[in-house]
Parts: sequence; structure tokens; C-alpha cells
Amino acid sequence: MDAATPLKRSSEDANLESPRVNNTRSAPKISKARACAECKRHKIRCEFRPGESNCTKCIRSGIKCVINDFSQKFVEDDGIWKSQANATMHQLQAAVSHLLQQGGLPDLSTYSSGDTVNLNGPSPATSSHHDHRPSIDRAQTHTSHQEGPGVVMDVTREPSPEQDLQNPELVPAPMRSLYEVTKLRNLRNNHVEAPKQTLLEEDFISRGLISLHEAEELFAYFSRTMNQLLWGGIILVHRDLTSVRRASTLLSAAVLTVAALHIPNRTETLNRCYSEYVSLVSNMALTRAHTLDDIRGLCVGAFWLSELSWKLSGHAVRIATEMGLHQSYQRLTRGHTDQYERAQLWYLLYVCDHHFSIAYGRPPVIHEDVVIRNHETFLALPMVVPGDIRLLAQVALFMILTEAYRMFSSDTEQALSEEDFGQLRVYNVAVDQWRLLWQPRSADSAYVRTYPSKGVVLHYHFAKFQLNSLALRALSPSNTPVFSMDRKESANIAISSAMACLNMVLEEPDIRDAIVGVPIFTHTMVTFSAVFLLKVAINWNTAYLSINARQVRRLVERVIELMNCVSAGERHLTRHIARGLGKMLERFDSWEAAWQFRGSAPTIEGRDVPGGANAMAQGFPPPDLIYGMVGTYGFGLDENLLDPSMADFEFLTQ
Repeated sequence: MDAATPLKRSSEDANLESPRVNNTRSAPKISKARACAECKRHKIRCEFRPGESNCTKCIRSGIKCVINDFSQKFVEDDGIWKSQANATMHQLQAAVSHLLQQGGLPDLSTYSSGDTVNLNGPSPATSSHHDHRPSIDRAQTHTSHQEGPGVVMDVTREPSPEQDLQNPELVPAPMRSLYEVTKLRNLRNNHVEAPKQTLLEEDFISRGLISLHEAEELFAYFSRTMNQLLWGGIILVHRDLTSVRRASTLLSAAVLTVAALHIPNRTETLNRCYSEYVSLVSNMALTRAHTLDDIRGLCVGAFWLSELSWKLSGHAVRIATEMGLHQSYQRLTRGHTDQYERAQLWYLLYVCDHHFSIAYGRPPVIHEDVVIRNHETFLALPMVVPGDIRLLAQVALFMILTEAYRMFSSDTEQALSEEDFGQLRVYNVAVDQWRLLWQPRSADSAYVRTYPSKGVVLHYHFAKFQLNSLALRALSPSNTPVFSMDRKESANIAISSAMACLNMVLEEPDIRDAIVGVPIFTHTMVTFSAVFLLKVAINWNTAYLSINARQVRRLVERVIELMNCVSAGERHLTRHIARGLGKMLERFDSWEAAWQFRGSAPTIEGRDVPGGANAMAQGFPPPDLIYGMVGTYGFGLDENLLDPSMADFEFLTQ
């Protein structure tokens, strides 16, 4: 018994030490899944008592117990990540739902969760809304890879299933079929991307390029002047600078550049804003994520920055067609009222495009399709504003002028035949009817007073001058036969219309006050009227045409005085017009002085030369006025038309 007793006690002691035996006595717990750094260093067991966060060894030593349990740490980190990912997912769902609601699109639940083909659109049941949905341009997320000194084209494919051959859209755009087959992202026609919400924090104002105070001042000036002159403010729909900055840095740069161009003593600000604007335009040349405000930014530059106008107008039209603005009118007529702003912008682009195609003697990009021809239907919409009436008046006028352009072309060496004057009379009647229709519809404005209706009259004279100036195209006083009655009638209409243009700018107070802020097309036509009259007065005597040289001189002199007196920046186009016309007027005075001092009367091919021998000695006609009467459709406007210094119209870059 005595021998057995110790053995029994040893077994009981072993049972007490086993962790699997439940006993009322509290025994230390040995952690096998984890061990603190101190116990691991001494290679001893790491024991924890229930309720203790430190092991017994560290408690006795009075040191911090550091656990090296990597498996536990992984579990904890994984839980944190999942929690954060779940919160982010809910946040994104809320944001997408808000965007869909703002865009008038179907609820998020209607979009197929397994659809990886059409990441920009809903399920097939709601595919009719696809064309005007904001989407992210994923082409920007696939940048080119550099290999040595060259750039490798990045050709990537969409991870999407095969195209369903039962798709009811049998005749899509050819490029869409190519994309469906190849799945190449490079071919994809991406849609408009919603503006970034961080633009304001990243733009040139936040970087300190110009102060916020000065930017606010420039924005206010543009809003109450140029923006009102351009069809009642429809090109800038934002009420404050902060809204513009959040919507489009390009638009805010364009607005501030144009405003600085019109305000005296802002050359340094103009240089900085212009440099930023040009940089932004250059950077967006190959990107495909654009907004409506980006297009407006290009149009603002085109309407007021003469050295960029042609390039900007063409670029704006290409971006707009990529975004589908040319289809917005059809959707609008089918009841999608959210397309109004897009359709309005397409009409604005039509006018912008034709302003500069006419001025440069180049074919326009936008054609007179059903959208342009049915502009009266657009005006019947309930959301139309007075600015739309002024805009559509321009659309209707340029439809007439474009038809004439296609009829008579822009060949500066092709004179009008006698048969052409019958069609020219038809266009004259159309312009007369245009004025009768649109002048009464153009209401006065609190900002520009009677300019809307008076502007219709001014453009009426512009159009009559443009059309009838063709009567003298490709003709020379030295070899032209006797004028027919039709040609003489049209040429005299051109002369009277050119004089009416200048007189209206000089005599009508609301036109005169607005002349500094109007788009450069108006400056172009005023300048062309003056140059045309100077040419006619020198090249054609009164036996052919009804023109008074001294009256022409006085008119041009008054135009120069007006351009010199307007309040504008040193680089504004009016400054260059005044200098250029001044140089031409000096030549004109030399010719007139020689004409008054008559000597012998030499002839050119049997016709008396005004001014006689003295005129011939001084050069007849003056060298810079002798080039042919090409008419508007061969005008060839460029930045050094009148003033050679315009050829160096480059701003300093920062």
C-alpha cells in the first residue's frame, strides 16, 4: 500500500497539470499558437493566466509583453481590410445612384451585375438611354509603355463575352461593328465623363498663377459684357467662378483669358492666362474624356482669340460629334428634355464653325442636315430662352450664305458669269426675308439694350455685302469689258452694303458701345468693308460704279478713330485693325494727292489712268491695295491680314 500510494499521487499530479482536466483550481494556460518575444528569446513556455494580457514571465520581470502571433495579425488585418472595402463599396453605390438620378437614368438595380461587356450602360431593357450617359474614359487608364527612346502603341482588349448575333441593331455604325469583333479599346467610342470634383483644388488659380481676387474680377467682367453679347449668355451657364472652376479648368482659363484681353493694362495677366489656356488645349488634343463645358471653353477661345479661332472651332466640332451632340436634337424631339442643353450647344457650334469658314474662305464642317433645317421646331420648345432666338437667327442666315458658297465656290480666279446673277438675286431676296422675320423676334436686353435687333440689321448688311461682292471677283479694271446691268447692280449693292456696315457701327450707339466686346467675326466684316471700299475707290472709276472716294476716306478715318478710342487691352484686335487701316489710308492719301495733281494722261490698255503721270510715278494703284477683288468667299482672313505685327502675335509662356 505504501508503495502504491506515491504512484497514485503522481498520477493525480499529472492529471492536475493536464490542460484537458477541468478543475476549480486556476492553472496557467500555455499558449502554443503564440509566444511573446521575451519567452521566445529564452526558449521557454509562454504562460498566460485567464484574464491576463501579459504572460507570467513578463509580469514577474515587469517588462512589456510583445506577442509575435503572425497568424492572428493576419486575421485582424484581413478583418480591417474587409470592413474598409465594404464601406467603400457602399459609398460608391450611393455615389452611382446619385449620378444616375441626376442624369435621369434607370435605377442601379436595373443594371446587370454580371454584365462585363457594356460597363457604361444598363441592361438591354434600358439600352435606349445609352447614348447620353456619363461614363469614364478608360482609354486614359491605358497609357503607352516606353521601350528605349521610342513609344510602343498600347493595344488592349475589352474583357467581354462574344457579341450576340441576335442583337436587333442590324445596321450600326461600321466602326461599332469593328469594335464588337475586335474588342479593342483603341477603337471604342467613349462617352462624356463626369467632371472631376478636385479641379478647383488643382487649377491654375489654386497654384497661384493669378490671384483669386483678380480671377473673380475677370469673371464678372466677362459675364456682364462678352457673355451677354454672344446670344444672351448661353455660352457660359455658370453663375459664379467657383462653379466654372469645378466644372472645367479649360473653360475657366478661356473666360479669364478673353476678359484680360479686353481690359486695359492687364498684359501680364493675359500672358499667364493665355499660356495656361494654350497648354490645356494642347494637352487635351489626344484625350477622349471631355465635358460640355470643355467644348464651351474651346468656343470661347474661337470667338475671341483671332490667332486660334480656326483651329479651336474645328477641334470643338470633332469633340462634340464624338460625344454625340449632333444626335441630341433627335432625342429631344422624342421627349428626352435633358437633351436641350446639348442640342443648343450643337447649334452654337454650327454658327462658330460657319463664322470662320466664311471668313477664311474655307468649306464648313457642319452641314445643313435635318437638325439645322428644322431649327424652328427647336424654338417651339417651352424651355427656349431669348438667347436661343438670337442664336437661331444666325443659324438661319448662315444656311443662306453656305448655300451661296456651294453655288459659287471660293475659287478666287473664277468670275461670276451672267447666268449666275439670277441665282444671286434669289439669295438677296432670301436675306431680305431673313431680316423681316428675325428683327422683330429679337427682344431688347437689360445688358446690351437694343443690340439684339440692331445686330440683326448689322448682319443683314454683312450678308448683302458678302453675296454681292462676288460680282467683282477675279475682275481687273485693266481688262474687264463693259459691265452688264446685272453685274453693275450687284457691285453697287455691295458698295452700299459695305458703307451701311461702317455707318451703322459709327452711328448706332448700342452697336458702337458693343464693338469692343463682339466676337471677331464682326471685327472681320467691319475691316473687310473698309478694305473693300478703299480698293473699289482706287481701282474702279465712277464710269463703272457709284462710289465717292472722299466719302470712303472719311468713313475709314472715323472707323480708325473708333478703334483707337475703345477701352481694350493693348493686344486686342481693334488695336491691330486701327494700325492696319491707318497704313492703308496713308497709301490711299498718296494716290488721292497724285490724282488731284493731273499731268498727262497715260492709259492702261486704252483706258485713262486716274492721276496721270504723277500717279504712275508714285505707283498706281498703291502696291498694298492692288491685289484682286476676290470677294468674301476668297477673303482669306489670317492674323496678319492688315497689320504685319499680328504675325508675331505670340504671348510669353511661363
